Amino acid sequence: MRRLKVLLFSRYSRRGPSTRLRSLQYLPLLRDRGIDVEVHALFPDAYLERLYGDRPSSARRIAWQYYARRIRQTLRRDTHDLAWVEGELFPYLPHWLESLLARSARPYVVDYDDALFHKYDMSSSPLVRRVLGRKIDQVMRGSACVIAGNHYLAARAAQAGATRIEVIPTVVDEHRYTVVNHVDEGRPVIGWVGSPATEEYLLDNRDVLEQVCAKHNARLLLVGPRTEVAGQFGSLVPEVVAWSEDSEADMIARMDIGIMPLRDGPWERGKCGYKIIQYMACGLPVVASTVGANVDIVRHGENGFLATGTDAWRHDLEQLILSRRLRTRMGLAGRARVENEYNVTVQASRLANVLHSAGGH
Repeated sequence: MRRLKVLLFSRYSRRGPSTRLRSLQYLPLLRDRGIDVEVHALFPDAYLERLYGDRPSSARRIAWQYYARRIRQTLRRDTHDLAWVEGELFPYLPHWLESLLARSARPYVVDYDDALFHKYDMSSSPLVRRVLGRKIDQVMRGSACVIAGNHYLAARAAQAGATRIEVIPTVVDEHRYTVVNHVDEGRPVIGWVGSPATEEYLLDNRDVLEQVCAKHNARLLLVGPRTEVAGQFGSLVPEVVAWSEDSEADMIARMDIGIMPLRDGPWERGKCGYKIIQYMACGLPVVASTVGANVDIVRHGENGFLATGTDAWRHDLEQLILSRRLRTRMGLAGRARVENEYNVTVQASRLANVLHSAGGH
């Protein structure tokens, strides 16, 4: 069979979690399956460093340079079989202009791991809602396939009139994660992995975390939020650690229980529960909000708990703190689910089939 040539139009390089997890981690496995992928990132690492550092306004001012480069990339007349687009080619450009610039990038598949469409159709700006509110629906409708990270995103693609939809979850390379040995000695550690953009969900559960940790002499380990978050807890002093790709697996391995609190809103329903899968890869039991993909990943009472409301969060955390046997049983069940379903090797075969068929092979 002739090898498939794919142009990947990602939003970021490896520094961007969505790009790293939804596409870049698959490239070696896709190569083994007859697919050669050429990567064209819209925003380089330098842009992200400015945006999330102390120069966000400077980052936005130079964004046009990266748009200009992408325009040149899409207008190239390279021979390729398929374009693979992360979300959209040109954020905040109207669909008619994007489709005009992208004519040479067809056919294409488009991938979503969050509710990108809600940035437009639920924007606080009436102008954005009017001009861009249905843009992502049009992108979905024009694709050879929509690859969705969960069923909420897939439902939107179906509503938009997409001709083909495949649900492929966001997954891990399980070989990077060491299974935790849950011991009774020492203070149990409740852990959270996130970013400054998601720390608000953690702070929503601040009171119950303080109460549970104080009652049972437990510790709280936070990976990825702003350091200032530690000062927003009362008597509880959490350990706050900076996130890095190289250290995150080791940080999770220091935990005994993984948590993923969320609010129940349209944006949150589009999230793909990746942090839960990371916890499970380390053999951690999880407590997660009953929202979005969390419901698909967590089997309540088997590999963790789905909690709604403060009382449920308190009860579920206390059960896990008090029973090493329960932590071990649920943790091993979660690890088995990762090995059987939520890992990059299993999903690479599905993704390769999608790309081959969409590319005409």
